[in-house]
This record gives sequence, structure tokens and C-alpha cells, in this order.
Amino acid sequence: MIANPFPAVLLRPMPLTKAALSRLRALREKKHREDAGLFVIEGAKVVDELLAANYPLLEIYATPAWVRPAASPARQIHAVTPAEMARASHYPTPSDVLAVGRISRLELPAGALARGFTLALDGIQDPGNVGTLLRLADWYACDRVLLSPDCADLYSQKVINASMGSFARVAVHTVPLARALTDAGAPVLGCDLVGEDVHTLPPLRHAVIVVGSEGRGLSADVQARLTRRITIPRYGRAESLNAAVAAAVVCDNLRRALGGG
Repeated sequence: MIANPFPAVLLRPMPLTKAALSRLRALREKKHREDAGLFVIEGAKVVDELLAANYPLLEIYATPAWVRPAASPARQIHAVTPAEMARASHYPTPSDVLAVGRISRLELPAGALARGFTLALDGIQDPGNVGTLLRLADWYACDRVLLSPDCADLYSQKVINASMGSFARVAVHTVPLARALTDAGAPVLGCDLVGEDVHTLPPLRHAVIVVGSEGRGLSADVQARLTRRITIPRYGRAESLNAAVAAAVVCDNLRRALGGG
């Protein structure tokens, strides 16, 4: 019997069976996540962030090195040995804790884009960039984030880790982007190398900011739905900006134009 490292929580010592190990390891891949309706995250920092945000995790597997007595007793917390964690881990160096959550896809309400700020991601396939953009949307209090279907999967570990907890605080919708932007009801601003200087934009209380991948830019269907193209003035010789950097500059200018409101 493993000593209870969680003095204030429900502990269920449960040796990891081959079936349980196979399930946890299969959740590395998007196909298996979608089939099971589950995702897995690993690492004390990200699990702590989601617990702090009251994200509804279904199961937690932890070694005695992970001590979180404040964790909710309603969660299923299983004590495992370091050797078992090493077999379940997705990383070369296993962490002390991993958790399983349920995939939940949010429907985009009709008319939602007409209100507040929306950050829309068009074909951004790098999971680190997608996670960073979720964090940015959280920082600038965007009302929602839209992901085109060809963006990196919201429930991949790399996206969740890069979001630094913002995954649990930002409303994210995966939608056919061009269709969602049709009759958006608010200005649709496309980040582009050629466009109006972002610093000259008038104050906008409602807007959709669309960011494409650094390599491909905005897709043709999305470009056809733009109200205006905006650009960040270039003073040096770099060919382009990282998508998250560009989005941060645009969001900052929109917020400053409103006096932070």
C-alpha cells in the first residue's frame, strides 16, 4: 500500500493495469482523444493551474512526490508508483502527476461576434503558438477565441501547456472560420503585411481580429470576409512577425484606444 500523500483528499490506490496504461498513452493522439472524448495533461504546473481554475478533471494519477492537500476530494485521485508513472508518461522524463479531462466543444452562439473582442486563428498549426494565443486572449480579456478546423488541436498537451492555465479561462470555439465571419456584425480585422497602420485605427468596442500562420498568412476564403486589413509598421528588415506577437500588438492597440476599457 502506498502511503497517502493527499491527507485531505480521497485517495484510491490503484495499480495501473495494461488497459489503463494503453488508454492513457493512446490519448497522446488526436484520433484517440476524439474517439474517447477525453484528453490527458501531464505536469504539476499545468495540473495545478487547472485545479486552481476549477477545471473539471475526471481523474488524477500522482506519485507521492505530488502533494496537493487542497485538491478537491470529489476528484478521483489515484496513487501510483514512480515506475508506473514512467510507463504512463508522455515525456522522456516523467512528471509527478497527470490528469484526464473530458473534451467539451463549445457551440458558437448566433450573433456572438457582434459583441466584444474576438480573436480568430486561421490555420495556425503550431501548438505552442495556439497555446500562447489563448494566453494572450486571456491577458487582453478577449470574449472568445475561434479556431479554424486546421488549427492545432485545442486538447493537445502542447496547446494546454503553452496556454499557462488560460485554456480553462477562455471560451474557445472550433468553427469553419469563413462561415463564422460571414455577417459577423462587427469589423473583421485581418492581420496582413499590407494594410492600414494598426496605430491609426479608430476606437472600436467590438471587433474580430484574424491572425493567420506566419508561413501561409490568411486563407483566401477568410480574406474575402475581412472588413479591413491592418498591418504593424516595419522599421527593420525582418520578413514577418510571429502570429502571437502580431496579435498582441493589435490587441494592445485596440485596448489602448479604448483607454483600457
